[in-house]
Amino acid sequence: MYRTPNRLLTFLIAMTSIVSMTVLSQAGAATAEDLDRDSREALQTLYKAEPVAETLSHSAKAILVFPNVIKAGLVFGGSYGEGELIKGSKVVDYYNSVSGSWGLQIGAQSYGYAVFLMTEKAVNYLEKSKGWEIGTGPTVVVVNEGIAKNLSSSTLKNDAYAFIFSQQGLMAGVSIEGTKISRINR
Repeated sequence: MYRTPNRLLTFLIAMTSIVSMTVLSQAGAATAEDLDRDSREALQTLYKAEPVAETLSHSAKAILVFPNVIKAGLVFGGSYGEGELIKGSKVVDYYNSVSGSWGLQIGAQSYGYAVFLMTEKAVNYLEKSKGWEIGTGPTVVVVNEGIAKNLSSSTLKNDAYAFIFSQQGLMAGVSIEGTKISRINR
């Protein structure tokens, strides 16, 4: 079908651009009210699937929740989602989550994630930084089923715990590593 590598490369770049524009236009359309509702519903879904997350919420200083992150890739990929920082039952700020990647990848998916900020140090870092690049700053542990079974209030030693939930679509692997979280106006 493609006789030269240049045509294949042009095709891949065009497809990636189309997917990226679609992802960004869909992800940026939520109002503050929509985001508040979606975040509350996402946390309830998470709590039903992972009861330890609800337990963590009682001792967390704040929760950063992204109810719907869209990820797509065809060699080059990226993800985008909007979320909010919740202290107690009050929304205090809005954030976006952006990542980019390249390599052997193809597909699209959506998922949500919540980061339970367990220390004031983690909350202060998020609020004072110009953008939090996951992997720098406070220590984040991504909680999977094995970790969740052994997690209790006496074993909490890290600054933040992240849960990925509500995965839909076809794409190999989901990670929040390499993600930048930045404050946005809503």
